[in-house]
Amino acid sequence: MNISKSKELFSKAQNFIPGGVNSPVRAFRAVGGEPLFIKKADGAYLYDEDGNKFIELINSWGPMLLGHNHPMVKEAVINAMEDGTSFGAPTAREVEIAELIVSMVPSIEKVRMVNSGTEATMSAIRVARGFTGRDKFIKMEGHYHGHGDSFLIAAGSGAMTMGDPDSPGVTKGTAKDTLIALFNNLETVEELVAANPGEIAALILEPVPGNMGLCLPKQGYLQGLRDICTREGIILIFDEVMTGFRLAKGGAQEVFGVTPDMTTLGKIIGGGMPVGAYGGRREIMEFVSPAGPVYQAGTLSGNPIAMAAGLTMLKHLNSNPAVYDELNHIGSTLADGIKSINKELGFDYTVNRIGSMYSLFFTSEEVYDFETAKTADTVLFGKYFQAMLKRGVYLAPSQFESLFLSTALKDELIDQILSAHKEAMVEILGL
Repeated sequence: MNISKSKELFSKAQNFIPGGVNSPVRAFRAVGGEPLFIKKADGAYLYDEDGNKFIELINSWGPMLLGHNHPMVKEAVINAMEDGTSFGAPTAREVEIAELIVSMVPSIEKVRMVNSGTEATMSAIRVARGFTGRDKFIKMEGHYHGHGDSFLIAAGSGAMTMGDPDSPGVTKGTAKDTLIALFNNLETVEELVAANPGEIAALILEPVPGNMGLCLPKQGYLQGLRDICTREGIILIFDEVMTGFRLAKGGAQEVFGVTPDMTTLGKIIGGGMPVGAYGGRREIMEFVSPAGPVYQAGTLSGNPIAMAAGLTMLKHLNSNPAVYDELNHIGSTLADGIKSINKELGFDYTVNRIGSMYSLFFTSEEVYDFETAKTADTVLFGKYFQAMLKRGVYLAPSQFESLFLSTALKDELIDQILSAHKEAMVEILGL
């Protein structure tokens, strides 16, 4: 596979961009080699600058639910651009998409548009603090809520240990208000609540985490969190930037039947354009300026291009619920096929899946939290990534990222992916 143009671009990029990329995981450091520079995408395929073609299973990290460059979304963007790209003033589309989000997501009675998932989660925590008058919040070990200072905190030796900054530039003062619990472990949450009575404003988590690889909540876990937060007056925030509108019209909260107080959204609500949102109960959202005292603003919030793309996407999903049956079929066919091949080859590597999200972990351990995810063999995953890339399948360049599927993956493409998987496993395991 010729990647000379990508190599040249990466070399040049490192002179002007930190690490040569604008987001760390793109650098391929976790899988070896150098990143491919993408020229275009269409349907289920990516095309790099050297003309190589790949079936891809990332879909821009989630938003391309219908595949890349979907004609319907593309047309909406082009039409919107005829009227201008940014106004910094209210538009009709903002009202229409807000009304649609409220109708689709169980927890949201009012919603504020922002420009990224990071903005959404940062804002949600600020509003929760303002609403409750409390400073501290709980996050789960291994869950990613963007790169806001408060979220870049690692767990200490146990859930009762104060978090330490996980990145230079994050202060100890910021870290002291972030408490770390363990996913799928209600006891650690109860311990934190008991140790910090009346001080915890919010508990934020990915109801289905995808940033330590895909993990699933255990039976009763999300409802247990709901019960604790209700009892203690803690704002329960579901970060559904990845799962919102992907697992169902109402996201993970619809699938699991647990309604949080606030929800953060992104990715799919922009149809591929940069966008984020946060929303929740009416009385909480009324604390947001200008209705209330909690300040949050953004020049490009509700950008007309992003609103046009997102509105088109959400209207399609709202009126075509069979999309989710199709996505579930694609996800189950692919994940079950991988399990079957692994079993045939004599390996019991863990495959976690829900709907159109899945992860293959190179470990035989059950993976249900950050510690069990870390039992995966990352060196072997790197070899697998390169072996799949060589066979024309583009995966997330990290063991600890979920894959995101689209309706563009028809049965013949799934067969090609499974064939590539078998060949790659034979190669890397020396069978």
